[in-house]
Amino acid sequence: MIFRQITHDDLGCASYLIGDEDAGVACVVDPKLDIDEYLRLARYFGVQITDVLETHNHADHVSGHGRLAAATGATIHVHRLAAPDYEHEPFDDGFELAVGQVRIRALHTPGHRPEHTAFLLFDNRRDPDRPWAALTGDTLFVGDVARPDLAVDKDEGARGIFQSLQTKLLNLPPDVEVWPGHLGGSMCGGPGMDMKISSTIGYERAENPSLAITDEDAFVDDALAKLGPQPPNFEAIVAINRGPLHDASVDGRPLTPRQVQVMHEDGALLVDVRTDLQFDEAHIPGAVCITALRAGFGTKLAWLADREKDIVLIGRDDEDARAAIDLAQAVGITRIGGYLAGGMTSWREERLPVDRIDRVTTAQLRELYQTAGAPQILDVREQAEWDAGHIPGSRHRPYHDLTALPDTIDPTRPVAVICGSGQRAATGASLVQRGGVAHVTHIVDGGVPQWGRQGWPIQTPEDPAAAAA
Repeated sequence: MIFRQITHDDLGCASYLIGDEDAGVACVVDPKLDIDEYLRLARYFGVQITDVLETHNHADHVSGHGRLAAATGATIHVHRLAAPDYEHEPFDDGFELAVGQVRIRALHTPGHRPEHTAFLLFDNRRDPDRPWAALTGDTLFVGDVARPDLAVDKDEGARGIFQSLQTKLLNLPPDVEVWPGHLGGSMCGGPGMDMKISSTIGYERAENPSLAITDEDAFVDDALAKLGPQPPNFEAIVAINRGPLHDASVDGRPLTPRQVQVMHEDGALLVDVRTDLQFDEAHIPGAVCITALRAGFGTKLAWLADREKDIVLIGRDDEDARAAIDLAQAVGITRIGGYLAGGMTSWREERLPVDRIDRVTTAQLRELYQTAGAPQILDVREQAEWDAGHIPGSRHRPYHDLTALPDTIDPTRPVAVICGSGQRAATGASLVQRGGVAHVTHIVDGGVPQWGRQGWPIQTPEDPAAAAA
């Protein structure tokens, strides 16, 4: 038997290659857009990919089912409630697909989406009547459960997930392995998602906090309380995944520095994909910092990009920019105007103007905080993080909502941008500078949690009068 988990680390997505080496056949579950790894593994094992299974119409990433079907001739299977516009074989609850001696059984688990389906794996060479694994898709994760608000009313979705968990998945034997559709960092789950790649039904039943809630109303309240903001392009991604099959790829064209300048003047978004350190030291004026060298590039880009305007990518070199183009396509961002040929080096060689952003540690911010000329502090974390505790006197606006400066920020005074670790603050600082603040500081090497661990003042709703001691 062949069983491989393939991840898209930037988005926290997991897909699976399942096959029978003796029979020479395999299928792919929830393929990512870049299909090279599936094709490589199929050649390595000497199998043909004959089928593609989708757990649901994905809202966070573009599926590779069109590319796989074009490359292999595979048949695409999805629950009939998905109702896609592409050629496919619809299935219902209980459907089974034989892949050699491996059997894959559909277990309809609505909630995250109405069509959502988990898949139970059986091996005829072991116990043919006992599943050994469940591909739980976007219902049950390691340490958490799926968010309920990307297709239906959030209350209805949460109740659907509760029923799917309590009446179906949790009735499986405790030793059944859990292989989820997402790992920690995905927008499809909550803050409890683990980076572990798998678990078991028994372990999740004992240790997953969401599964300990056996009252449906209490489960719904808990699920809705943990919801983060809805990403702005999830409906567009669903439309792509439900639409006609496509196997085309976006190839950005190389641009000279002058072309980049002209496109920026015409409204293109300049996205610098280098590290935040490189960006802070020197960047093109007006560019936004979203490093492609850490997880979450695609998610951040999807928040900030205008789908009706061009995006120009700036990397350390051409390879950086081209890699970022692939990550952009995975979240349905395809209006790529091009990339700066030669990377930032070509811009510097022409002695074109650059901007810089100061870098200050949390400890250094503490020293500034106690002076008369302290900067304005802008916290760019999510609302739930802010509510859990923030620096007294700081302002708040999540980084993805910084299309304009908050009214509480005076652009003539210095602004220090902080988050939970320094990564979102990098993007936030670039947006604040783009918004017209001349003196911007990026808080690095930690953030508000580190500030609190040092025993410095933290304000919460329960303690609104926290003093700047």
